Amino acid sequence: MTELLQPHMAPPDLFAWNMEEDPLLRSTIVAVATLDRRPDWDRLVAMIDRGTRVEPSFRCRAVVPPLRLGPPRWVVDPDFDLSWHLRRTRLPSPGSLEQLLDLARTAGMQAFDRDRPLWQFTLVEGLEGDRAALVMKIHHSLTDGIGGMQIANEIVDFERAGTPRPDPPAAPEPGPVDALSALFDAVGFQVGQMRDLVGTAAGAVVPTACRAVRDPLGLARQALGTAVSAARFVRPITRTMSPVMTERHLGWRYGVLEVPFGDLHRAAGSAAATLNDAFLAGVLIGLRSYHERHGAAVTELRVTMPVSLRTDDDPAGGNKVTLVRFPLPLDVFEPAGLMAAVDERVRAWRHEPAVELSRWIAAVLNLLPSPVIGGMLKHVDFLASNVPGSPVPLFVAGARVERYYAFGPTIGAAVNVTLMSYDRTCCVGVNVDTGAVPDLDVLLECLREGFAEVVATA
Repeated sequence: MTELLQPHMAPPDLFAWNMEEDPLLRSTIVAVATLDRRPDWDRLVAMIDRGTRVEPSFRCRAVVPPLRLGPPRWVVDPDFDLSWHLRRTRLPSPGSLEQLLDLARTAGMQAFDRDRPLWQFTLVEGLEGDRAALVMKIHHSLTDGIGGMQIANEIVDFERAGTPRPDPPAAPEPGPVDALSALFDAVGFQVGQMRDLVGTAAGAVVPTACRAVRDPLGLARQALGTAVSAARFVRPITRTMSPVMTERHLGWRYGVLEVPFGDLHRAAGSAAATLNDAFLAGVLIGLRSYHERHGAAVTELRVTMPVSLRTDDDPAGGNKVTLVRFPLPLDVFEPAGLMAAVDERVRAWRHEPAVELSRWIAAVLNLLPSPVIGGMLKHVDFLASNVPGSPVPLFVAGARVERYYAFGPTIGAAVNVTLMSYDRTCCVGVNVDTGAVPDLDVLLECLREGFAEVVATA
């Protein structure tokens, strides 16, 4: 039987869990994989079942201790029912991409049942051309984008006929979900945390004291710099920088666009930039054009950008990202220059001292009421994320994956733009708050123009 690698919800996961007291900050990830044919249902069921045995967190529900004396713990659901989480439906004729995206965004807007594991997969048949799709809905506390791709490796094949795999482990044993066991577990957890904290502090006393003797001014400067960085990291944002994308509603709409991976990669290389810089530059040019069409000129917009903290030693799954918020320029009109400006700011924020402390900052923020958390994330203009996917074709129960789009939550922003690279194509999923962006088609047109400008630099 596979053991749970993380029995308690980590502080970043708990942050995503707690902030959902405000529905605008809902943290649901939706991914849509279009398939060239209808997959074999029995094979699909067997593959998903196998995946939940290899990654038992997908059989776990979150149990909250009484009085919130500790973080929720992941417990294998005694009532786990795969048929609840894996569903199938059919689109009405003609089975267009627009119909598929409407089905997906409706699923994304629906809150999870917190008494069950936090995921749902739906096989959607009837896509035009006798094709199909798999709509995957996962809560952010269960995994991030990179972790999701790692877990996907357990349910996809590299050949249409299938990929040989070892026998799956036995299903994990159900755990206790009653309040009394949760209470004892919470007390034990807090005692363990206090013991670890004391041990960590004791281990740091001697090195810190030695440095204080050798370099007191350097130590003081480092402490001050870290404190200032943490303050920048958590400061509330009270207004949008955009004069156009100001409203916030509970409605989402999804849209997609594609950029050849090689073209975007060459454009980045021509400017001595990264693929992420080229991606952000395309988004910024598109947003600048969108504002111009609405009669507004903007020089900066604030982004929330996930920064991965995942290491090679981390297990698959889990939420190993932190969110940083900072302004990006729109007043650099030459794409190569814009990529350079973006690269400078992104690198600076990736190396902020507070990023390495984000786990502990999240632990402190989890003690605050949800309106304070909302003040940190609302009024951000847009969210952008770049997730590396598979460079080779993948198959699901005999069906070839044609495209793989990811739609991240807006969590208080006007729009989320997520790039998922797959098989030489940058699949870009766009999720808009319909209050902030009522004209998704216009925004998509502007984003296509933005990426075309960036690609032209190559």
